[in-house]
Amino acid sequence: MFPINETMGQYSELFMLLAAGTYTVAFIAFAWDLARSSKSLKAIDLKAAAADASAATSAKVPVAAGASAGAAAPRPAGSGEGRLSGPADRAERPSSYASSATGAAGQTADDSMRYGERRAPARVAVALTVLGAAIHAAAVLTRAVGAGRVPWGNMYEFLTTGAFVAAAVFLLVLIRRDLRFLGTFVVGLVVIMLVAASVAFWTPVGHLVPALQSYWLIIHVSIAVLSSALFTLTFAMSALQLVQSHRQRTIAAGGADKLGFMRLVPSALSLENLSYRINAIAFIGWTFTLMFGAIWAEKAWGRFWGWDTKEVWTFVIWVVYAGYLHARATRGWTGTRAAWLSIVGYLCVVFNFTIVNQFFNGLHSYSGL
Repeated sequence: MFPINETMGQYSELFMLLAAGTYTVAFIAFAWDLARSSKSLKAIDLKAAAADASAATSAKVPVAAGASAGAAAPRPAGSGEGRLSGPADRAERPSSYASSATGAAGQTADDSMRYGERRAPARVAVALTVLGAAIHAAAVLTRAVGAGRVPWGNMYEFLTTGAFVAAAVFLLVLIRRDLRFLGTFVVGLVVIMLVAASVAFWTPVGHLVPALQSYWLIIHVSIAVLSSALFTLTFAMSALQLVQSHRQRTIAAGGADKLGFMRLVPSALSLENLSYRINAIAFIGWTFTLMFGAIWAEKAWGRFWGWDTKEVWTFVIWVVYAGYLHARATRGWTGTRAAWLSIVGYLCVVFNFTIVNQFFNGLHSYSGL
């Protein structure tokens, strides 16, 4: 057993504080990007409306007698001028925006989620998130060196490592898909996790209790952390899906678009489809989490299943996400119903790792609380 290195533990806490500060600035930058882009798109809409009004006025003026035959006739209203629909207009509109069935007012980001225009605040936010993740990685590694083991033996370590994996997964997905619209929500959740870990669940560097001194800790908990990080992404996407769906229905009914920043977000259907695929991958990981946990329980306590509170809630989470995948694939549970099921599943994950650990006694009560 390696000796405890308290100095490295102190460095870890310092790095964790710096990472939280960097993530906070990144969160502000992502929010600034949403606000600024919303304002820019609104300005384009106003310019388009003014152009339409000008074209309509010009169409009512008769052509003067004796005008040259080569004089250009005025474009009639509705021909596409100023409505971001023609080739010239599309050059003015950022290429990553696609018009929905409701027209310019109901535009959303390109459903392919490919990168289009350059948004300076978003680029700064991503760069800050990368920096925060690098500092965060240093904090997790120094915690591991200080403890002489993998850094997820208690609730504090699970939260800090889970927050890092969530940020890392988000950055990895950004390589292939423009999910910068998720930055405010994902980075915000990462900051909340770090604050909760430091305020409510802080635990000094120490050795593992005997029940956790097993190679199954690395296998079981690492898969649980990765699956939880993926569930965090789909939770943010499902929440945005509900907002986008409500916005699209409002605009289709002739209502005013009061959520201009949601034009940076793809359509509700696109969010639902991507969330479904990620949830399917995370569900496979959670299945292995449940299986490996049972195997570890047999090694540690001599039984695969004992109806311990933690075991029950791990199974509840599996059932909820299994129901979500089954209902959407075979029962036609799409749209807001699917989004709510995904959100309920994530709330069960949060309940399992917070309330169950803190308030329910059981064989898993060694989580450092």
